[in-house]
Amino acid sequence: MYYGEKKIDKPIRWAMVGGGKGSQIGYIHRSAALRDFSFELVAGAFDIDPERGKAFGRELHVAEDRCYPDYKTMFAEEAKREDGIQAVSIATPNGTHFEITKAALEAGLHVVCEKPLCFTAEEAKELEELAKKQNKIVGVTYGYAGHQMIQEARKLIEKGMLGKIRIVNMQFAHGFHNVAVEKNTASTKWRVDPKVAGPSYVLGDVGTHPLYLSEVMLPDMKIKRLMCSRQSFVESRAPLEDNAMTIMEYDNGAVGYVWSSCVNCGSMHGQKIRVIGEKASLEWWDERPNQLTYEVQGEPVRILERGMGYLDESSVLEDRIGGGHPEGLFEAWSNLYSRFAQAMDAADHGKTVDFWYPDVHAGAEGVRWVENCVRSADNGASWVDYI
Repeated sequence: MYYGEKKIDKPIRWAMVGGGKGSQIGYIHRSAALRDFSFELVAGAFDIDPERGKAFGRELHVAEDRCYPDYKTMFAEEAKREDGIQAVSIATPNGTHFEITKAALEAGLHVVCEKPLCFTAEEAKELEELAKKQNKIVGVTYGYAGHQMIQEARKLIEKGMLGKIRIVNMQFAHGFHNVAVEKNTASTKWRVDPKVAGPSYVLGDVGTHPLYLSEVMLPDMKIKRLMCSRQSFVESRAPLEDNAMTIMEYDNGAVGYVWSSCVNCGSMHGQKIRVIGEKASLEWWDERPNQLTYEVQGEPVRILERGMGYLDESSVLEDRIGGGHPEGLFEAWSNLYSRFAQAMDAADHGKTVDFWYPDVHAGAEGVRWVENCVRSADNGASWVDYI
């Protein structure tokens, strides 16, 4: 359990690209990164409008001469300083992620990037290889994976409590975009523009989140082939989808289903993952993140609670307030940023870490999944080999 103890000797000197005033996701990044004193915000290119970005930087107590007009200037100027930045978080629209991540790695910086990491598997491979060459960490913000009960699910499956896995049922299906909200909301408008958002909307925006949870819980299961059908119920969003159903076959004979949607009317969030084995099942719902349902056929349902002594030791390491008190998304993101910091610090000292976190490979897998889903959907919802 966390008691505020430091995880690394010195905070990592950190900057942001994007995440300026009015950015909900920018606030979450800063709250998570700064909570455990693992990072120190010392610079930023916070806004496409340089003066607005500089003004916001002052509100964040960043020195005015380290509030830059763009990321290229920031990387160049910070490289000249003895106390220059060591890491950068990227909280900009999708279409910029690849170029900024690549530039950061080439500048010798660690990176935390919003998903998707890029648009194509070819670009993802390039970033993986560059990160390895530079010995730099790339973290991807699959923030829900920071909830501790995801680790408990992983351990229960690892211990064989479910038996052989048969079915993985996933969804992230909310209802807040059931009409064309993008006409009046700038933060949604770019998400349905292929030039900025990439080849998909909900597949990449929400579907990759439960997919990554499944990768954490079931690290040894690999997708063999899939079939995807996608729709644009709000017609102006075409060719990007606002609803999609994906069926997957795994290499061990299991099957998986992912429902990705923003038109599930009445649903607040709707992210769930249910793993079904031959002996028992697990289910986690992000609207009740402190609980994990464990169901054995013929026995009463068990609700496992975060922070309790009956959990695996590894599942309580990142508790921040103990059992009974609720924890939420900010704590989950903080857990991931703590992991990112420890991985970055280890890499800088020629070491590695022995825990999982959403790394550059996880980001690449998300891109690969979306690419295969789009290929299937655009080929008449046909089965395609997972390449």
